[in-house]
Amino acid sequence: MSFIEVRDIHKNYRRREVLRGASFYAEHGECIGIVGANGCGKSTLLGILSGSSKAESGHIFYDNHDAMKERGTFLRYTGFVPQDNPLLSHLSVYDNLRFWYCETGRRIDDDMAGGILSRFGLDAYRSYDVSKLSGGMKRRLALARALLAVSDAVALDEPFTGLDEENRRRAVLCVAAAAETKPVILVTHDRTELNLLRANIVNL
Repeated sequence: MSFIEVRDIHKNYRRREVLRGASFYAEHGECIGIVGANGCGKSTLLGILSGSSKAESGHIFYDNHDAMKERGTFLRYTGFVPQDNPLLSHLSVYDNLRFWYCETGRRIDDDMAGGILSRFGLDAYRSYDVSKLSGGMKRRLALARALLAVSDAVALDEPFTGLDEENRRRAVLCVAAAAETKPVILVTHDRTELNLLRANIVNL
């Protein structure tokens, strides 16, 4: 069995079916690019993969654990970056990292936090409240939080939106490094990014 197995996922919104049997597999060291027309359910699928949304039917397995039956599996295995800002604005950059991993039952140390923040050019801002960061900096922090080594898989919804050229390149490199060792599930409209990440394409 693959590390992630998505089997026949269906989801309805207001009596309209937005996912019609989505299925794919992902191994460690594999990047999956979810593509399709607007409104086809790409973001919805990532929400289901992260546990923030529920499917009508189907199964999702993480390392042989049926996440649809064991809801804690989503939090234990997946780092998630939604399109909307997932950060806590009243907390500092560092405390956002620490709070997230307290929620997963894991602990983050200063060296681990400093390493990932440096890779995203944010180490000098670790004591700043998130409310004082620019939109691009918040996006980079959300990515840093999701890509910390303690997560076993990563789901990213348009992760590079709002980043300038230099920081987009930095972020793509960080995601590519993560995809060498863990499954990365990615939604983006940019085929160049998918090519750089050597993503296997799943069409919805």
